Amino acid sequence: MWETVFDRFVSRLVRDGQLFVTYPDGRKSAYGQPGGDRAGVTIADRATLRALCLNPELALGEAYMNATLRVENDDLEGLLRLLVRNRKGDRMPVWVRAVSRARYLAQTWLLRNTETAARRNVAHHYDISDDLYRIFLDADMQYSCAYFAHPDMTLEEAQAAKKAHIATKLQIEPGMRVLDIGCGWGGMGLTLARDYGARVTGVTLSRNQLATARRRAAEAGLQDRADFRLQDYRSLGERFDRIVSVGMLEHVGAPHYPTYFGKVAELLDHDGLALIHSIGACSPPFAQSHWIRKYIFPGGYIPSLSELAVPIEVSGLWSLDIEVLRLHYARTLRHWLARFDANLETVRRMYDDRFIRMWRYYLIASYTTFEQEQQAVFQFQLGHKVDAAPLTRDYLYRDPHGGQQRKAAE
Repeated sequence: MWETVFDRFVSRLVRDGQLFVTYPDGRKSAYGQPGGDRAGVTIADRATLRALCLNPELALGEAYMNATLRVENDDLEGLLRLLVRNRKGDRMPVWVRAVSRARYLAQTWLLRNTETAARRNVAHHYDISDDLYRIFLDADMQYSCAYFAHPDMTLEEAQAAKKAHIATKLQIEPGMRVLDIGCGWGGMGLTLARDYGARVTGVTLSRNQLATARRRAAEAGLQDRADFRLQDYRSLGERFDRIVSVGMLEHVGAPHYPTYFGKVAELLDHDGLALIHSIGACSPPFAQSHWIRKYIFPGGYIPSLSELAVPIEVSGLWSLDIEVLRLHYARTLRHWLARFDANLETVRRMYDDRFIRMWRYYLIASYTTFEQEQQAVFQFQLGHKVDAAPLTRDYLYRDPHGGQQRKAAE
């Protein structure tokens, strides 16, 4: 039965490029047309076949992790690119579309990130081991989209350029009080304190990140200018000249956007500037990846621009500038995967093969999405006053060849 259901499903789905499938009984079938992407898979058992029929997005990731679906030449990128290019709503079975719609409608309940839930979700991803992240991140441990002002930049240069780009948008002056919401391992906060003379308060819900950020501040002699706390942003009461938040909005959850932007407005000084950097979708809202939520980012949600517009408007803040970074995150993720793969023997001493397959699936699926679908990174520059920021973007690009970013990266 499930062989027949799967055959009909894949026949309808794959039209551009070719997918070759070896079934559990050894039978082989080809789907699609020659001339485009090509991928081959072997399905180990009927349980996997059944799961792929009922919940294909979740089951594909789980089957790859569990090695019950083997990809020809382990070309996972080729397989995911083929599937993403063919993934059209009208090609999916009616039951898959119904479940996806139900999950989207239930997100108000599913994404209720209370302070307790938020701490638990953060610990799931960020408190596994700093040693893992050191393997594939840059030396400053920037776990967010880099800024490739030049295509030949190294990862370290592009991450330094990202911080410089954000700092320029914030127009920071020495002595300013800066809040970093979701400060990670402290890289952004330490940069603003050391290179711009800011007095930084960074908040995180990750105990691992907090310990590392505080240690780095002490080693740099910046503990008097960089105060890192284990604290939920919702419990803050001070006011700040500047607020920065990089890669944290994705963990807030759509039901909490009014609270988030309302808190930014409350904490931001009347003359202040805020810079919110987040993954976002340039498409209508949609049901998020079940696999990503289950295994990588529980409670995570990628907002569409339309979902952020109203909460920002209601907060009373001016949208002073909105920049869309296209393909920068895809390049960042490719750098991360290359470093992860180059250090597989080190990773194997820390984790089993199932974890390695899970992490590679996460990185490859992520950059494939940025390259093939309507996903990018938004940078929102916000303030209470219409003239809180310069009136043109000239201040960001004083050198038409990008020398400002190049100098910062070096």
